[in-house]
Parts: sequence; structure tokens; C-alpha cells
Amino acid sequence: MTFEAFMQNLMNGVSLGSLYAMIAIGYTMVYGILRLINFAHGDLVMLGAYWVFYGVAIFQLPWWVTFPIAILLTTLVGIIIERSAYKPLRNYPRINLFAAAVGVSFLLENLAIVIFGGRPKAFSRPGFLDSQIKIGNVTLVSYTLIIIVTAIILCALLIYIINRTKVGMAMRAISKDLETTSLMGININHIITIAFAIGSALAAAGGILWAVKFPQLNPLMGMAPGLKAFIAAVLGGIGNVWGAMIGGLLLGVVEIMLVALFPTMAGYRDAFAYAILILLLLFKPTGIMGEVQAEKV
Repeated sequence: MTFEAFMQNLMNGVSLGSLYAMIAIGYTMVYGILRLINFAHGDLVMLGAYWVFYGVAIFQLPWWVTFPIAILLTTLVGIIIERSAYKPLRNYPRINLFAAAVGVSFLLENLAIVIFGGRPKAFSRPGFLDSQIKIGNVTLVSYTLIIIVTAIILCALLIYIINRTKVGMAMRAISKDLETTSLMGININHIITIAFAIGSALAAAGGILWAVKFPQLNPLMGMAPGLKAFIAAVLGGIGNVWGAMIGGLLLGVVEIMLVALFPTMAGYRDAFAYAILILLLLFKPTGIMGEVQAEKV
């Protein structure tokens, strides 16, 4: 493999890993607070892409209007899910929340099939995202760099919120001890809703950029990135935001480089990702940056 080909594949891997990282953060934020794997998170990825599609196709809105509207609508759906499906079960055993998350996921997927139709739809990228950028001898499509830059900006903003704001401080406190935090006068329900809103917004952004990179929509399109992002969250240490970012980038780079170095194994890229999950759970269940934590009951 030439240096130019290596760099091109590396950038493609970082671009894919950035998408995994954005989506994985939503998983890790919810798990860090509630010890809940929100299996409906991948379906929010799908919704974000569909809002953009219909905003452009039906309402003829420009992309710079449709993108933020799609993120806001997906965030609203995430808040509704948390308030209607998860909040009433918060004081019940975790298996109840787990079952609710699976049920919400199936509900969203089947509603999408009924409302949007099961036939795949072509996602129209804005023209500037298809232009080519030449860096030395390496030629990249502009959306590759835009995905990376967008992921860096959103992740940096999230890190600032978590580490520098009162809401972020409350999130970190809840992740350590929900009961004690509630006794200190913090509105637990409000903070949990904000965490779901932030995770849903990142899922929507990830879904839009996923559709930009892979421009075909279908109601089950959120399953693949959702599962990969879950693997990335576990790889980095679920419950750790930095871990989700690192896990997403590692998974994306390894996945692309595996196909580039061993083209005959291209059909096994998904199996390779699942093998990583199994091996990780066997030999290092806490992931790269995770900590051993007591299970909440």
C-alpha cells in the first residue's frame, strides 16, 4: 500500500470513527446516569436522517435550515421517549427499563416503516459536500473532512458542558450516586432529561452525517450504526465520554484499515466488530477507560 493510499484510508477511517463516536456518546451518557442501554438510540439516528430528507424533498427547505430543525425534532422525540417510557420505570428493577428500551426501539422502527415506507430512499447531499479536496497527493471528498471537523466541534462542546457548567457537574454527580445527589437539592428529573436531549441531538447529527456519507435511507438504517456505536462505547469504557470518543475512532480506523489491507475480508467487517465486543467482554469488560462500578438496583 502506498503512503497516499494509506493516508486516504486513514482519513476515511477517522471519518467513520467520528460518526461512531458521536452516536456512542449518547449511549455512554445515558448509561453513566441510569445504567441503561438505550437501544432506541440507533433509531434516533434514523429519524434525524429522515427529517432532513422530508424537509428538503417536501417542504423545499435549504439544507442549512433543515439540519438544525431535524436535530431539534429528534431531540424532542428523545425527550418524549424518556418522559413517557423510561421515567415511570426509573424506580423499578433495571430489567424493566431494558425491556422498555427494546420495546421503544421496535416501536420506532415499525412506525417508521408505516409512515415513511419500507422502500429505500436516496438522500440528496448538498453540492458542496461532493467537491474534492486535494492535500498533497491525497484526494478526499469534502464530506470526509466536514464529518471529522463537525465531530470535533460537537465533542468539544459536550466536554465543555460536562466539565465547565452546573448541568455537567450535576450529571457527573448523578453518575456517581443518584440518591445522594437528589438529597442535595438537585432536580434529578430535569438533569436526566437534559442528558437524554443532548444524547438525542448527537444521535440526530450523527444520523444526518451518516446519510451524507452513505446516502440511502431505510427505516432500519439506524441498527448498524447503533450497534457499532454500542461496541465503540464498550470498547472505550461505557459510561466514560472520552472512552466513547476513543472507542469510536479506534473502531472506525480498524474497520477501514482491515478492508484496505485485506480486501478479501471486506465481507467480514461487521463480524470483526462483533468479535472485538466478545473478546473485550471476556478479557477487559471495563473497556479502555472504564471503571468497575457497582450495579444500581
